[in-house]
Amino acid sequence: MKDPKTYGETEASLSSLAVCFTLISLFPKVLVAIDSISPTKSINDSQRIVSPGENFELGFFSPNGSTNRYLGIWYKHIPDHTVVWVANRDSPLINSTGLLTFNNDGMLVVLNQSGSVMWSSNSSQAAKKPIALLLDSGNFVLKNGDGNSEDYLWQSFDYPCDTLLPGMKLGWNLRNGLNRHLTSWKNSVDPSSGDYTYSMDNRGIPQLIIRKGTTKVFRSGPWYGERLIRDPGLAENPVIKPNLVYNDTDVYYSYEINGNITSRFVVSPTGYVQHITWRAQHSEWNPIFNVVEDRCDAYGRCGAYGCCNILNAQICECLIGFEPRSPQDWKVQYWSGGCVRKDTKICRNGEGFQKLSGLKLPDSSNFLVNSILSIKDCEAECLKDCSCVAYAPLFIRGSGSGCVKWFGDMIDIREVSAFGLDLYVRVAASELVVESNVITNKRRKHIVLAVALSAVFPVMLILGLVSWFVIFQRKRIKDREAENQVRVRRDESLDNALELPLFEMAIIEAATDSFSVANKIGEGGFGSVYKGRLQSGEEVAIKRLEESSGQGVQEFKNEVIFISQLQHRNLVKLLGCCIKQEERMLVYEYMPNRSLDYLIFDEEKRSSLNWRKRLHIITGIARGLLYLHRDSRLRIIHRDLKAGNILLDSEMNPRISDFGMARLFGGDQTEAKTKRVVGTHGYMSPEYAIDGHFSIKSDVFSFGVLLLEILSGKKNRGFFHPDHNLNLLGHAWKLWNEGKTLELMDPLLENQFSTSEAVRCIHVALLCVQQKTDDRPTMSRVLLMLDSETVLHQPGRPGFYTERFLAETESSSMGRMNSHSNEMTVTLLDGR
Repeated sequence: MKDPKTYGETEASLSSLAVCFTLISLFPKVLVAIDSISPTKSINDSQRIVSPGENFELGFFSPNGSTNRYLGIWYKHIPDHTVVWVANRDSPLINSTGLLTFNNDGMLVVLNQSGSVMWSSNSSQAAKKPIALLLDSGNFVLKNGDGNSEDYLWQSFDYPCDTLLPGMKLGWNLRNGLNRHLTSWKNSVDPSSGDYTYSMDNRGIPQLIIRKGTTKVFRSGPWYGERLIRDPGLAENPVIKPNLVYNDTDVYYSYEINGNITSRFVVSPTGYVQHITWRAQHSEWNPIFNVVEDRCDAYGRCGAYGCCNILNAQICECLIGFEPRSPQDWKVQYWSGGCVRKDTKICRNGEGFQKLSGLKLPDSSNFLVNSILSIKDCEAECLKDCSCVAYAPLFIRGSGSGCVKWFGDMIDIREVSAFGLDLYVRVAASELVVESNVITNKRRKHIVLAVALSAVFPVMLILGLVSWFVIFQRKRIKDREAENQVRVRRDESLDNALELPLFEMAIIEAATDSFSVANKIGEGGFGSVYKGRLQSGEEVAIKRLEESSGQGVQEFKNEVIFISQLQHRNLVKLLGCCIKQEERMLVYEYMPNRSLDYLIFDEEKRSSLNWRKRLHIITGIARGLLYLHRDSRLRIIHRDLKAGNILLDSEMNPRISDFGMARLFGGDQTEAKTKRVVGTHGYMSPEYAIDGHFSIKSDVFSFGVLLLEILSGKKNRGFFHPDHNLNLLGHAWKLWNEGKTLELMDPLLENQFSTSEAVRCIHVALLCVQQKTDDRPTMSRVLLMLDSETVLHQPGRPGFYTERFLAETESSSMGRMNSHSNEMTVTLLDGR
């Protein structure tokens, strides 16, 4: 047996290691053990890889009672062959043997007897001299033979199945959008993806969630200090040492083992999440902690504003100041209807906050976390906002003290005694609880004084309002003068200060050679964009707001707020900003391949975008949008997705940019309406352009337009065809109905794509641009359709598929436009 410390030193020469033959019985196969695989080796159905410490094995197996074959990892010395990871869980080898080998790009692939690929590691980088190793931790890794010993191109720990092993991460890599979560088996003999997932929700307050499909069935409560509320089993104990990471690049939970113990977390096919250890003397798995322990752990058991206490005979009760929405239902112990306020006068009517202790903090459709606001200031800010229903102090390791505020109905509250936190709930003045039934003489004096003051209160109020108005007007003037001298702050709706690097004007001027014409690389609604080089040698792109710009301070703040809070490989990275007098500039990482419209709509430059690159760009944009819509800390609707706002880095990775028009949505908010319609003609959805309604489906429509443009190399707006007056959407729809779909494809892509891939992409695009909002898929569904062979339903009629001769204005819009704005008032548009 090799010592793990010396094993890494000999990995580079593994291709020359002798094959070690060992006979064992497995499901019930006779296997031959080898140490690793390299370009000179492959693993077939009668071989296995053994980890250096021989804790784990990798090979092909069939679950009991099944004839399907899978590539998996299991414990070597546990008799029941407990499987901890499956590669091809959703693509089994049916009545055939398998082969694990490398493809031409150095990726790991599982092939069936006919040579078809059943699974691939899909590593982002091609491997040189690839070697695959099963580490003693149970991590199956792919690396370059001549690279760093821990520089993995791909690893199974990033793609867990139903099991969390020591050292694995449950949560997010915010740099690339990787979400590591557990998914149950379908049943005990079918490892395909089941109904239940166990994942980290990183929106504002990290917390662990169990879902059945898309429905929450359990929530851990927020990450507080060193633990997750209501998950004491995840805190440090004699068996495990937890590792909780929450910073700008990572949000995850992992654990290490104290002592020589075999331990794992597992999600059962029925949604039961357990931490279990192996008891060798009894040859059985012993549960030491169940994530869901009692009836109060069921998500939302007591409904909105209801609190669950498992020690009570009737486990649900309403919070102070609330009463059951349906008393009859509560009498028969049906509590999901929740509670409502007894007194709804909570907006500047003398209301206050009632402190409740020992609670798991609630879930809500909308909440805001502020890592620097004191609890006293948090109370004041919440009291000023009538939509704020509660607040609580919060300590998140790595972020310091702060507070969290809730807006909208609060749900999934329970008493958790020693592990609980304080929650301050907004209640009407009539519901404030008096701390003592005995009113002291001093308090009586206060009451008499309050009554006396109330007599003159109306006069004082009028005088106060007049004084406030005068002071406020003076302050507004001073604020305007000082606005450009202070640090950029977040929009009031976010109520949080930004920490963003500020560049001196001298540095910007030196980097751009005083904004020389030679350094100008682009121009848009915001202003001009310049290429610059900082003193460190780093190349940057500097976006300069101009006085004649159609966008102003609000769009500038919008861009700073959103991009600084978002981290994803398919979003542009903001490095800092510069503010001096009337000058406002944003400093981004430099994208050497400029924007997508610079390449895709140019006959010569477009030839550099082959089929694989275009697919890579399409999926990258889709992943970036999915992150904005569902997976980011903020839920963002971009509202101006177009080819000009897709930047390309040196490796042609797409980066979504320009968040000046973006809007923030609450957790459960699905759509909104505005009178200020902004965006770019040709990409806007019908419901947004005509009625001002926007949602995630508005971005989906824009993505569908962009997809058709990438496939065809033609612009939607201004598209011309000699046989009709349709735009690109209408042309694609016409070809689809005539069975001539492939005629849409860019002639420069001839012989580069498979028919099925191209037709599927066009099909997905047409689904995205359908007239009816509800008919369009979500971005998660779009990615699934692009990456799999799922059956797609027929698309409906597109929105805006006939071109009307409107005023040509590339900058952004239709209808009557303001002379200094991208806003528009649409009075006549035809979506037929």
